[in-house]
Amino acid sequence: MGNSSRKGEGGEEGEEGKGDDGETEKVIKKEEEEEEEEEVKKEKEEEEDQELPLGVDELLASGDPVLDLSYRKFRRLPRQVCGLEHLEKLYVCGNRLRRLPERITQLQRLRTLALDFNKMEDVPLTVCQLLNLTRLYLGSNRLVSLPPELRNLQALRCLWVESNYFNRFPKQLYDLPHLRSLQIGDNRLRSLPSDLWRMEALRGLWVYGNRFEEFPRVLLKMEGLEILDLDKNKISVFPSLSHLPNLRLFSYDHNPTEGPPYVGEEVFLVGEGAQEDMEARERRLERRRQREKDKEEEEEAACAAASAGSTEEPAIHGILKNSGSAPAGSRSTNGGCVPNGHPTTDGGGGGGGGGEGREEELGAEFGEGELGYEEEGLEYEREEYICEGEGFEYDSRALEYERAELDYEEYEEEEPPQVLRRGT
Repeated sequence: MGNSSRKGEGGEEGEEGKGDDGETEKVIKKEEEEEEEEEVKKEKEEEEDQELPLGVDELLASGDPVLDLSYRKFRRLPRQVCGLEHLEKLYVCGNRLRRLPERITQLQRLRTLALDFNKMEDVPLTVCQLLNLTRLYLGSNRLVSLPPELRNLQALRCLWVESNYFNRFPKQLYDLPHLRSLQIGDNRLRSLPSDLWRMEALRGLWVYGNRFEEFPRVLLKMEGLEILDLDKNKISVFPSLSHLPNLRLFSYDHNPTEGPPYVGEEVFLVGEGAQEDMEARERRLERRRQREKDKEEEEEAACAAASAGSTEEPAIHGILKNSGSAPAGSRSTNGGCVPNGHPTTDGGGGGGGGGEGREEELGAEFGEGELGYEEEGLEYEREEYICEGEGFEYDSRALEYERAELDYEEYEEEEPPQVLRRGT
């Protein structure tokens, strides 16, 4: 009985306690709502009588498309700003802003809006109506999520939401087709969604300072990535990233890994052991370049040797023939030679007998003595003629042969006679 009564009493006390807790929560919630209403009211009053810091009036009146009001300790955005419809870039970083006025939607020319280092707990929906934004900076606030309306920013190319309180990746970003740069470092992410590869336009991804214990495998499917920063996580094993063809910078610093992962030759590494790895890679590349250079030089030398071999003494295709009755002036005194230096067998140089003698002499090598022509005392000097192709050109004073005296006969032979050059 005693126990039962105590139990009943305890139960009643418990019910009373629960009732008290519920009442307390209601009171706290009501106080928060009243405090918020009071703050809004106070902001409206300040809006009417706000005194701008020194120099801000001049900035607002300058007509410059870029307005920087950073670190001015604003609790609200000056109402004059909403009338500057020519603005293209607005920086209000490092203030105490919790929200933005409705009239900011008038700034439809804005391309860049920087709201980092403020006290925002939610992204103002007015921001999602600035349809021409290409850069939005929301870092170092108190955000835990992004509104669905962010999908309206179809022109957005760069989004920074670092140093907030995200514990899940915001999939609203999938619907931003031109988003190239995403900074979501220093948050509370433990994983990335398996369909992150749908962000095909993404080129730079910063996810440093999160809570990854394993490398997010979905990143291996994102071949368009150029910059990947996984610094300050808890990843102990990195897979090979060599098949990411566009990767140019990879940071893995401050992870419990033993060394750098395997990456492509063009990738700049940041992390423990990265410098040594890149120096070793550079040495390998240098050796490879040297081997390629040596190979090219060998090929050039082989080509040069082949060219030199193909330009050696060509075969003599034309052989001077005695036309039968050469003038006396064309005969030599040394045994009856015709002007090309080929000896005859009859000593006098007449008729068909000379032709048979010449046929017997074809293919014989010339002697090492000098060939001299009595006619006008002309000599062929080594440097006075140039061999080109299959024929000879003579650079010296032109030697003219009278067509009546000489006739060329085509002749083919297996081993052409060598041409004796002066001085050889």
